[in-house]
Amino acid sequence: MNPISMQTSNDANFSETSEVHEITPARTVGRKATITKEELFQAALNLIGPEKSIASLSLREVAREAGIAPNSFYRHFKDIDELAIELIDRSGLVLRQILHEARIKASKQSSIIRTSVEVFIEQLNADEGNLSLLLREGYTGSKSYKKAVENQLNFFQQELKEDLIRLEKLNNSKLARPDLVSKAITQLVFNMGANVIDLNMNERKEMAEQTMIMIRMILEGARHLDKARIH
Repeated sequence: MNPISMQTSNDANFSETSEVHEITPARTVGRKATITKEELFQAALNLIGPEKSIASLSLREVAREAGIAPNSFYRHFKDIDELAIELIDRSGLVLRQILHEARIKASKQSSIIRTSVEVFIEQLNADEGNLSLLLREGYTGSKSYKKAVENQLNFFQQELKEDLIRLEKLNNSKLARPDLVSKAITQLVFNMGANVIDLNMNERKEMAEQTMIMIRMILEGARHLDKARIH
């Protein structure tokens, strides 16, 4: 970070015996002169946890955690709600990239299931805040927060649908209504995540194994579903 430079006038003349008292702007020790959005996002993630919603944070709390004056917050966001919505979008993007990269590496249908669920649990275990934020705000957040999470789930569903279609072609098989299949799997996995967030790692692993079996049931059913007899 660039240090703050104190500028003096070039035409000011002082005698050697003159005593000069300069008034410098007050600055709290440790405060940053500038801040990025990413640093504010991380500050918010540091403050929230499984039991604390981002809606419960105050602007001053986030500013203090980020090491800035409260007024510096307004350079990026008008209020906590605007930060929260953008943070939900950012968290969804981070997780989608991680899951998509994992699925790209999966060559078999069974592998994509295990890979996706295991990565999901790994993100929860890592406790970096992105996944727990989506899980918490999707179920207990305000109306606007829930809508933001819903938008992210729609992105998850669309990307999963494309990956499933790709892998089904590789395996010479086809899913009936891949859009609904991806929706069912996405909702199942996120529901699992919401249920295991307070469990220990062994209990999470057991729940993940059950979830993988349920996903295989969904996929097998979709492969043999007679569309003409659905309604």
